[in-house]
Amino acid sequence: MDENGNIDASLLPGDVDDAKMVSMYKYMLLTRALDAKILSLQRQGRAATYAPSLGEEAVHIGAAFAMRKQDFFVPNFRQHGMYIVRGFPLDRFVLYWKGVEEGDAIPKGFNGLSVSVPVSTQIPHGAGIAYAFKYRKQDAAVLTFVGDGGTSEGDFYEALNFAGVFKLPLITIIENNQWAISQPRSRQTAAKTLAQKGIAAGISCVQVDGNDMLAVYKAVRDAIANAKNGPTLIEAVTYRLSMHTTSDDPTKYRTDADVAAWQKKDPVARVKAYLAGKKQWDDAMEQKTAEEQQKQIDDAVAKAEAFKPDPRSMFENVYSFMPEVLKQEEDAAESANFWR
Repeated sequence: MDENGNIDASLLPGDVDDAKMVSMYKYMLLTRALDAKILSLQRQGRAATYAPSLGEEAVHIGAAFAMRKQDFFVPNFRQHGMYIVRGFPLDRFVLYWKGVEEGDAIPKGFNGLSVSVPVSTQIPHGAGIAYAFKYRKQDAAVLTFVGDGGTSEGDFYEALNFAGVFKLPLITIIENNQWAISQPRSRQTAAKTLAQKGIAAGISCVQVDGNDMLAVYKAVRDAIANAKNGPTLIEAVTYRLSMHTTSDDPTKYRTDADVAAWQKKDPVARVKAYLAGKKQWDDAMEQKTAEEQQKQIDDAVAKAEAFKPDPRSMFENVYSFMPEVLKQEEDAAESANFWR
């Protein structure tokens, strides 16, 4: 799908019809609306440091829709749309970005890990889960995400090498948004593409337009279909239209002209143009959807802000079972009336 919403019908995945496109578009809108809300909350002092996803919705929604129920995802700190599509409770998502421990506790049955802030440390986790799936002979794949800056970390290379050697069902998506905080892609690596970093690991690699939701969907769907044969590295070329996090000022290191050029490639606008051209979407539907989603978000925020944190969560949500040393600390806190 190009910047004007035109598609090459010969390349359109056969399982994507207009109804599915409308559903995907609605999730893109919800992701963007929730993103704007949490950014606003942070500026009001009602949320902690936040990493906006503005401009990268196509990567998240395209990848999430390509996944099967049994597949697993391992994020870094910007895949908000993945959580939404996969059914993570919105109020718990808001809780996390408010800095409440319980917001980081993954609900039972949710096939994904919590947010990972350290750069690239989540990639070995993804490889480990993929190894477990293969060892158990489970028909499941693992999607893990990393930014362009994260591809310079040792964890990234080690995990890809491990996945390549053992032919693991690991799909690593490089969300190349052109900036690792203030470090541009041009100073990150001399490699012509980030995708080609998979060659040295002996794994399949592909580069796609990360602002084209359908291209991302097809690349991930194909990688999942091939996961039984080994891993895939996907570079999704996109752009971070907002700041790296709310502690960052992007005007210090990039130009307005650069941002404006990428705004013309807005992934949400191109899907809207496609659906409008097919008579599947109009302004009335846009308004109705916006109102419904805003209520959904407002309800989630209200629930999150009414939540009363339990200090015990700092002990109970760390391991799958509580080690004795941690139990001793919890008991000591209990004896000292720490909860009061």
